[in-house]
Amino acid sequence: MEIDLSPQLAKKVYESNGGSYHAWSPSELPMLHEGNIGAAKLALQKNGFALPQYSDSSKVAYVLQGSGVAGIVLPESEEKVLAIKKGDALALPFGVITWWYNKEDTELVVLFLGDTSKAHKTGEFTDFYLTGSNGIFTGVSTEFVGRAWDLEEKDVKTLVGKQSGNGIVKLEGNINLPEPKEEHRKGMALNCEEAPLDVDIKNGGRVVVLNTKNLPLVGEVGLGADLVRLDGKAMCSPGFSCDSAFQVTYIVRGSGRAQVVGADGRRVLETTVKAGNLFIVPRFFVVSKIADSDGLEWFSIITTPNPVFTHLAGSIGTWKALSPTVLQAAFNVDAGLEQLFRSKRNADAIFFPPPN
Repeated sequence: MEIDLSPQLAKKVYESNGGSYHAWSPSELPMLHEGNIGAAKLALQKNGFALPQYSDSSKVAYVLQGSGVAGIVLPESEEKVLAIKKGDALALPFGVITWWYNKEDTELVVLFLGDTSKAHKTGEFTDFYLTGSNGIFTGVSTEFVGRAWDLEEKDVKTLVGKQSGNGIVKLEGNINLPEPKEEHRKGMALNCEEAPLDVDIKNGGRVVVLNTKNLPLVGEVGLGADLVRLDGKAMCSPGFSCDSAFQVTYIVRGSGRAQVVGADGRRVLETTVKAGNLFIVPRFFVVSKIADSDGLEWFSIITTPNPVFTHLAGSIGTWKALSPTVLQAAFNVDAGLEQLFRSKRNADAIFFPPPN
């Protein structure tokens, strides 16, 4: 059965005067269902407040734009309040309660990518709000709420009746949310735009990889991630995930071309990608990208916390590792052409600058 791999944009699910929530649907991006992957975006306007909630899926959050505050409560732990900004990545395991707030003029946009293998709906996140018109208090009887929190009936009715917002609200008046603490960021967030580079190729590109070493919580989430920035006209070497993981890629900035090759040497995708696109590469399929003149930047999750990739080109490429006579026999060429093929791309690189 062939699956459509075409990149897709998120669709708006709901909005209020405080912001909006967008998601990708498995019906339009079938690989979400196939790979047990969910994807969504939260956009908060000034004073927008995303109400406390938890999800049926573990996730990695990535701040695409703006700055704000995130509240995170791990199971059986105290609340951590983090200042967040563009480039921050956060790992959100099962059972985590989160809230998000934007007090700045610039819109705060957060991307969520995660594992839905244990979710209610394959390929979709289901969020459970603690408060709001669709929160748990609206479903629990006043008797149960009163007994659980030792409240009188009139106070319970006030609590429930005041919750008119749904998911996202705009804070008015003199409410002062908790101030973020720098020490709360430790082990909870990593800024991918400021972190040490794992790969840095002049006129080629740069990579920061999230794994259990620099963000230990990704081990609990069960996902790895990376931020890749490709310079104008540069190429990312063809390669594949060799540990049976899916690659879920969101285009952060710029545009370019992508090719994906699957079984039997079939090119299953050749397309132009641009900011806002999401696409998923199946297990073991080979993917490569070439940036347009304005460059190409993407954030990806890989469905394993410590991903391993095999690159086909460059000095670290698989073909360089094979014996010359094996290549001659495999390509059915003479020694001269094999030597020419082997002599090219000797740099220890996965990014190739544009040709002169």
